[in-house]
This record gives sequence, structure tokens and C-alpha cells, in this order.
Amino acid sequence: MIEANTKADEQRRVTITTTQIKQRLATINQQLANAANETQDIEQRYGDNTKINITEVDDRMETNAAVQQQKQLVAAAVENEKLLTSQQQRLTDLADSPYFGRIDITEDGEAESLYIGTATFMNEDDEFLVYDWRAPIASIYYNGTLGPVAYETPMGPLTVDLTLKRQFKIKAGQIEHLFDTNETVGDELLQAVLGQQSDEYMQNIVATIQKDQNDIIRDTTADLLIVQGVAGSGKTSAVLQRIAYLLYHSRDQLEADQMVLFSPNRLFSHYISEVLPSLGEKNMRQVTMAEFLSHRFAGLQVENLFNRFEKDQTNFPELTQAMRRFKESADFMQAIQAYVKQVSNQPLAFNDLYFEDRPFFTKDQINAIYMALPHNMLPGDKFLATKSTLIQRLKRQINLEVQLDWVADRIDGLTNDAYRAIIGQREFASGDDEQAFIAREIVKAHFDDLYTAIYNDYFLDVYTEYQQFLATVCPSEMPANVWQAMIDQAAQNNERHLVGLSDAAPILYLRDLLTDSGQNHGIQYLFIDEMQDYSIAQFIYIHHAFPNAKLTALGDYAQDIFTASYQNGHFIDQLTAAFPQLKLNQIQLTKSYRATAPITNFAKALLPPETALQAFSRDGRLPRIITTTNTDSHAALVQELFRLQQTHATIAILTKNQQTAHQLYASLTPDEQVTLIEDTTRSLPKGILILPLYLAKGLEFDAVVGYDVSATTFNQASDRDLLYTLITRAMHDITIVGIGQISPLISQLPATLYETPLPLLTS
Repeated sequence: MIEANTKADEQRRVTITTTQIKQRLATINQQLANAANETQDIEQRYGDNTKINITEVDDRMETNAAVQQQKQLVAAAVENEKLLTSQQQRLTDLADSPYFGRIDITEDGEAESLYIGTATFMNEDDEFLVYDWRAPIASIYYNGTLGPVAYETPMGPLTVDLTLKRQFKIKAGQIEHLFDTNETVGDELLQAVLGQQSDEYMQNIVATIQKDQNDIIRDTTADLLIVQGVAGSGKTSAVLQRIAYLLYHSRDQLEADQMVLFSPNRLFSHYISEVLPSLGEKNMRQVTMAEFLSHRFAGLQVENLFNRFEKDQTNFPELTQAMRRFKESADFMQAIQAYVKQVSNQPLAFNDLYFEDRPFFTKDQINAIYMALPHNMLPGDKFLATKSTLIQRLKRQINLEVQLDWVADRIDGLTNDAYRAIIGQREFASGDDEQAFIAREIVKAHFDDLYTAIYNDYFLDVYTEYQQFLATVCPSEMPANVWQAMIDQAAQNNERHLVGLSDAAPILYLRDLLTDSGQNHGIQYLFIDEMQDYSIAQFIYIHHAFPNAKLTALGDYAQDIFTASYQNGHFIDQLTAAFPQLKLNQIQLTKSYRATAPITNFAKALLPPETALQAFSRDGRLPRIITTTNTDSHAALVQELFRLQQTHATIAILTKNQQTAHQLYASLTPDEQVTLIEDTTRSLPKGILILPLYLAKGLEFDAVVGYDVSATTFNQASDRDLLYTLITRAMHDITIVGIGQISPLISQLPATLYETPLPLLTS
């Protein structure tokens, strides 16, 4: 128990610290106002200077120099304003809650108290009033128990004696809670934080980071960091803090633009979008797998995971499952590598390149160029040499065209503005040189579409090449006619500008290996959330696309709702086997913090007994199971929603699929104020939401209603993952509604884990 005078002493320090922060903030605010005025003045001068007459040749060089100088001044002013704005936001946050932890250490006989917060703050004498949570010494707060503690520094490990670990909850400059603990974060503070209601945005967890989460955050050596975490274990939060830590740790070598996070959907991307800004860092790039694939298949529609899941619910025969397992495997991607080496000495599937409705380069001409190259050239080099030859031949044609009459006629028809737009700020020794330059630019523009087609490799028919590859790799256990039907379907999809999801990564891999393209060497870190939703083939392609990036993959094999029905074996074993050359670190998070203990224990009962899942000791009411008839299901749902609305701000009604969500939404009246969430939804409003459970992955809600969890809808073994995911979205309250008979996966659970309200009384 903290004594009153101790709390008073700590409050005095908070007040002194926040006072100095506010004084610094006032200075920054004034500097920011001055910077804004300066930027406005420079932009005004820039606008005036660009109005100088540039029609005379004599003025061009002088005007260009003045414009460039003004641009540099504007850029410098904007950058200064951006820096001051960042400092303003950081200080504003610190003024409200300057720190959350204190450690007392003794080193070489000298005692020192250090306060840990979301950012560093030093007074005018350069004394640390607050240490950034990412500083090396701050790791003591997260990893150390009282007594001797070692921590890493740039000069090597140091050992100190930790004599006190104190935790604060400060709001508006006032201490609300104060705890001393020997743990990373004491249960009292966690209870206070976890008991809050859900929010539109995920919050940063720097005040409540656990030791195993801290190991994730501060790993700087692994090439492949795999985080297997149970639902609600804070794995996504820890990885976002990891991003903030890496940006701090490698400030001079790493920027946010050199990181990419693969999110499960756009809704989740919005949900996590405020975590890094709250820590004073710029958001990394975020993309869903569907967006990533669609961008690389310009002009084609790529099947997404959600649509495929919906189709699998209606028809997914065993042979189709076997084909998908093979096409999503490491063996399949290795077969592509072998195929590319083999076909480097054979004609490829090229397209004719058309210009003005006639073939300019035929596929036979292109193949002749390709086959004339040395047989021992690597496939990618051979393709690039072919591409270079096509460009050189096009340039020769351009050189011939500039002398033709149509070009002179085009020049004569140019307006003064069009003429100036072509020559820009360039200087010419003579009028003839200027005319020659304009003629060449006109001809280049004339052939621009053809050049673009060559530059973008449109002369390679990768889809036909992929079909030819498929014909060589039919598994021995697969009937030949079934495999051929799949190839024919891929061809039909191509005609309709469609790409199946299991074909997407292999096609891109084949294209990139054949053309020596598609790689981004600038990305340094990749983060893949919900890793169990990705195929091994997709992982291999992502690693190929970003070859210099260290990879962090996180997920929960118990939430494998998309592939559990057809995949065999343990996903993490397959993932590690696919990258034997990478330095690996695996971390397991087994304690769930999101939900109350009754909800977590209810969800755990669905899993195999050996599953490592621990509930955090936060009390709450038992899950409720309501069984109703089809006639009464609507009234039962409305009655349950009314109960939940009395205490919860956000209630999610989760269904097995999108069709059920749409039907339920249509059956509710406008008075019930329900929002339908779809895969295109970008933000998470308060109130009652209806969505298919796969869109809720990674999200959390105050209360959840699992709708139509019935014997006819959830009756397969693979549905356990669906129900586990559904239940673990709830923070405080969960209700399962069955129509007719409840799902046998639920009815088989011990009755002590839930309550069954009296049947709904209807007139």
C-alpha cells in the first residue's frame, strides 16, 4: 500500500514536470506560429517570382535559378514547420501524462531514480526528467525484477541493482493510480486499463508491456521473427510498439517508409492507425494482401480471401482442396524455379506488340531475338536483353520518323503554349537544334504507347506461360482430367481478366523470375499480421518481392478460419521449413488480456486440451447461450441487444458469412440503429454493428452476439476455429444465439462455463 505522503511527493514531481513541459510547449507554439507566417511569406514570394515573363530566351536562365531558389526556401520552411508540429504533439501528450513508470537503480554505489514515459523530456539543464520507453535503460522497467538486473547498451551489457519499480496512471497531470510492483506490470494497473471500453482506434500499450511482449519489441537480430499468440495476447499491439522501437533504435538508417505492414483488411488498418502517431512516429506503409496483389496485376481482378471463403461454404470438394494445398505449397514454388531454368532455352509465350492496329513486333520476331541469345544466359538476363533489343529497334524507327513530312506539319500546327511546354527551360545553341529537339519529342510521344508496352513487359504472355507450367506439374495422385480442367479454368479466368487467389502468387513469381523484375530492395522490415491466413506460396513470393527485408510474422493457429478446412500440418512448421536460410526467433504469447476470465475460459474449452492459453484474472459475467426458434429469433436478438446497450458502447453481431449478415441487417428496423460492416468499410463506429466474423479478426468489442450459431451452420470440426475467433472478439460480454438447436461444438462444452437465460416469452 502506497503511503499518503509518498503519493503527495510523487504528485509534486508530476506538477513540476508538467509545468516545465507546458512552458516548453508555449515556446514551441510561438515558434510554430512564426514558422507558419514565414512559410506563407515565402510561398507568396514564390508565386510572385513565377509570374516573370519567360518568353524571352535571355530571361530563362535567370528565372529558372530564382524559381529553384524559391522552391528550396519553401521546402526548408515546410520541413521546419513539420518538425515543430511533431514536437508540439509530443509535448501536448506529455503534459497530460508525462510518464507511467519509475525505476530506482543503484550503480557503483550511486542511487538514481528514472521516470519512464512515451518520449524523452529534458529540462534546460539537460537533465532527464522523462526517459523514452525505448531507451536501453528503460528495458529494466519491462524485464527486471527487484535485485541485480542486466541491460544492453551500445557499449555492451551493464548490471545495476533495481531497488524500486513503481507504476502510475496519470491523467490531466493528476495521479489517478500508483502501484509498487516486482512484476513487469502489476495486476492492479492492468485491471484498471483492461476494464475500459473499446475504442475506434487501438491504443498504444507502452505503459502495460509485459516481459514476453518486450522481447518481441526489442528483437533487432532475427531475420524471421515468428509470434504465435493466443487471441487477446497483445501480439499486434506489441508488433506496433516494435515498429516504434525499431524507428527509435535505428533512427539514422531507418524510416517509416522502409517498413510495410500487411493488414487483414481495411477496417483493421484504420483501427491501428493511431498507435504510432501517439508515440510520435510516422505510420509505416499499410497494405492488405488483396491490395498488394491487385496492384501487381494491373487491369485484372484478383480473387480475395473473403470471397473465396464465401464460395468454399457452398462447394469445396476434396480434389479441389488437394489442388489448392499443392498450389499454395513451397514445393509448388520450387517447381516454378525449376521450370524457369528449364525454359530459358525454349521459346516463351510472347504476345504481338501492336501499333496503329497492326503488329509492330510479332511474337515470332520477339522469340527469334530471344532464341538467338546465348543458351547459357540466365533467364532474367535473357529476357532483359530481348527487351533492350526491342527498345533499340524502336529508337531506330524514331530516328527515321523525325525526317518525315507529318512531323514538320505537326510542328507548324503547335500553339505558342504547346511549343513552350515542350522546350521548357532548355537552352539551344541554334534554331535548328531547337527544331530537331521538338521533332524528336513529337515522334517519341507518337510511339509512347508502344514504348510503354515494351517497358512494362506486355510482350510476355505470362498467363499462357503459367498454363504451360501447370501442364508439367500434375501431382501423381491427381486425376489428369481433373488437373486439366483446373488449367482450362485458369485460361477461362484469364479471358475474363480474373486471377484465382491460389494462382496469384505463383503467376507473379513466374513472371518475376522470367523477367528479373518485381523486387523492391528498399524495404527493410515487413510485418505480416494474421500469418495463418497466408499460404506458404504467398510468404515465399513476399520474401522474393522484398529480398532485403527482415520479416515479422504474427498470428494464432487457433484462428485459422480460412484454411483449416483443407490444410494439413502445423502452419508454423511449414513456414520455418520454407526459410531455412533465415535466422529465426520464435516467441509464444499464452496469456489473453482482452476478455474477462469467464469469456477466455469459455473460448479455451473449444480448443484441444494441450493448447497453451491462460486467462487473465479479470472477473466478469458468464457467457450467455440463448436457443430460440426461427420465428422468435428476431425478438430474442432485439431483447438481448437492449440488455447489452445498457452498459456497452460497442456491440458486434457476428455472423458466419456475409449473406447472413445482409439478411439479418435487412430484417432489423431503422429504429434499432444498426450499422452493416463490409470488407470495403474503413472505420469502426460506435453502436450496434453487424459483420461476418472474418472481418472482425484483430478487432475487439465491448460485447459480442454470435448470431445463428446453430447445428446447421457450425457443425464441422473446422468450425471450432470460427467459433473461437468469434468468442474472443468480446472484451466484457458474449452471447451465443442458436436457432433451432445450438451448435454441437457449443452444447458439448461443460455447462459450468455459461448460463442459459429463461426462454423468450412471446405472446
